[in-house]
Amino acid sequence: MSQTASDAMGLYQRCISSAVVECLQKQMRVKTRDCVYTAAVVIWMMIHQWLQPKGTLSTSVEMLSAGAADPLLSCGARLRRKCISRRTGGYSHARQRLPKLLCKKVTKELILRLREILNPEGKRRAYLLDGSSLELEASPGLRRVYPPAVNQHGRGHWPVLRIVVLHELETGLAEEPQWGAMYGPAAVSEQMLAEKAMDALPTDSVLVGDRNFGIFSIAWAARQRGLGVIVRLTEARALKLAGEPIGAEGERAVQWTPTRFDGRRQGGMPQGAAVSGRLISVRIGRGKLREWLHLFTTGSETREEVVALYGERWNIETDLRSLKRTIRLHHIAARNESTMEKELLTAVAAYNLVRAIMALAARRHGLSPRQLSFSFVMNVVNARWHKLQTASNATSCQREVMAILDRAAQGTHPKRTKPRSYPRAAWRHSQLFAARREDPDATI
Repeated sequence: MSQTASDAMGLYQRCISSAVVECLQKQMRVKTRDCVYTAAVVIWMMIHQWLQPKGTLSTSVEMLSAGAADPLLSCGARLRRKCISRRTGGYSHARQRLPKLLCKKVTKELILRLREILNPEGKRRAYLLDGSSLELEASPGLRRVYPPAVNQHGRGHWPVLRIVVLHELETGLAEEPQWGAMYGPAAVSEQMLAEKAMDALPTDSVLVGDRNFGIFSIAWAARQRGLGVIVRLTEARALKLAGEPIGAEGERAVQWTPTRFDGRRQGGMPQGAAVSGRLISVRIGRGKLREWLHLFTTGSETREEVVALYGERWNIETDLRSLKRTIRLHHIAARNESTMEKELLTAVAAYNLVRAIMALAARRHGLSPRQLSFSFVMNVVNARWHKLQTASNATSCQREVMAILDRAAQGTHPKRTKPRSYPRAAWRHSQLFAARREDPDATI
């Protein structure tokens, strides 16, 4: 295994070299110049910022001064690096000047290259589908585009963004996210964002979704893109699709056709639109908690394989937790829409680099990437980062890379042999101060 395929900087440099960024800039007709804060360096610094515990601009500038980004610098810029200021103004202005479209193209290119590294054979992959919400800074511009929630107590303070991300089942690698407003007149649904997210998937992939995505429009959109689906249906939808009461476990061939509401929402579907598949019904749970599980699939897998595959859907909950809490994406500290979107894209890129290291470490030790702890591997990378930068030659650097992979492979999740002996609960937070209320006459 080569050095450039193992550590975070090596993965970034292998996937996104300075030449690749310059080529994308020429395609976009963006002027380039020989300086320290080039587009490749700025994007890497923004990614590195998400991987740090504090994640401040000053941390990234110190990292640059220490030589952590030297592989991305030209010879002249490398010499000038010793004279750059420790203040964050230059880096901050460079982040503002970075074209949003270029950042999006680089992030997309990084995802494609990591996908090739982790799946060189091009095997059929399953992707977990789910959505979430993110909190934004309460600036006037963001509050206008992404309005806060409104309920009987008044309008909230923080703007809210709705996001949908597809995660690869085996490695947890995230695809390019799709987002939009969660509230207000321009609000978008998770289903609409999911259809946009499907465009980035390889043909013949399989989508796994819960009841929120168990609707005809998702199955139809997946079929139009050459994708398979395994989605859970509500009991009412399953009974209507079966055309009769379901009293025993089993499967049946069905023809799913849209209702008039589906066609109206999609702007009109072609005459005779339908999706052929199988309706699988099984009982899950224990004792009095047993309930029906209704799954619709367009694949050819056996009933047991479909149920087992859907049973892995819960992994996306931990993936979103790692993305929002460990990477700290739950609150994006940007005060304008352009910077917010660049921060969102680079956060997903940082998450993917850690996921790639987990997959490489698991492959080296014969484990599954899902057996490793995301936060553990991220801490290993941050703790041993300086040793990679101070390696005197290729041999010592390769040794440190292998040490990172070996240490990362030790972060396996504990195996629970029995359920928790205590119920999961949270202490109620005491309210020392009265809740703030927004002036009802104030404008967004």
